[in-house]
Amino acid sequence: MSTRSRTVTATVGIALLSIVALLPFYIMIVMGTYKNEDLFTKIVLYPGNYLAENFKTVAASRFDLAYWNSFVVSAASTLLSVFVSALAGFAFAKYDFKFKSKIFGAVLLTMMIPGQLGLVAYVIEMRYLNLSDTLMPLILPWVANAFGVYWMTQFIRGAVPVEVIESARIDGCSDLGIFFRIVLSFIYPALTTLSLLVFLWSWNNYLLPLIVINKPEMYTIPLGITTLGSAYRTDLAAQILGLSIGTLPVLVLFAIGSKSFIRGLTAGSVKG
Repeated sequence: MSTRSRTVTATVGIALLSIVALLPFYIMIVMGTYKNEDLFTKIVLYPGNYLAENFKTVAASRFDLAYWNSFVVSAASTLLSVFVSALAGFAFAKYDFKFKSKIFGAVLLTMMIPGQLGLVAYVIEMRYLNLSDTLMPLILPWVANAFGVYWMTQFIRGAVPVEVIESARIDGCSDLGIFFRIVLSFIYPALTTLSLLVFLWSWNNYLLPLIVINKPEMYTIPLGITTLGSAYRTDLAAQILGLSIGTLPVLVLFAIGSKSFIRGLTAGSVKG
């Protein structure tokens, strides 16, 4: 097979895989343009004419407030998680201190425990701290991100040369100066990858907000979608439209940071 034939075959294969991958998103968007009753009577393959009414239903449910809450929670969670994980990863990768291996082992051990097991204790803790029905309980779990610490430790261990750090120390640079001025420039792909992952996980989080949030004005997008409808009727078409709107920021972020995301994943797979 010639080079041109292989290129054409690969292009056609990638195109078919892309169509298969994007088809669910297309169907989701199309379903949001129909009446709720139409979704049970036929298979929808092309846009309907009920988009405006569904959009009014979504707007009437204060979906914009849920959108804003999700953005605040996801942005704060991402910034704090990446910052703390990078600092901890730098310490574990490039410093020697007492009980280092045991502490790192304890961090890895927490990754093996399902987070659902600690939900009851976490809710009690948030009530004791008077943080219930606020956005803080949705942000705090991401600050102590065991996966983020492990990810950054492995990446920094292989990506940041010890010689560069020692040279900076000789020049009189402080530890924080080394981290902010030198280390961050080496680990940009890992930071981007972890940021996208944490933002996605926080944006799609449903169980934790369902348990700790009771005020409608504090709802995030997953909870806001469930409120579309009434006590006697579940408006699936409006919910699907809300789901489509809620998916847009994630798609935009992955489209913008896809190259760095893939670079971080491929680099992290061979580090350590």
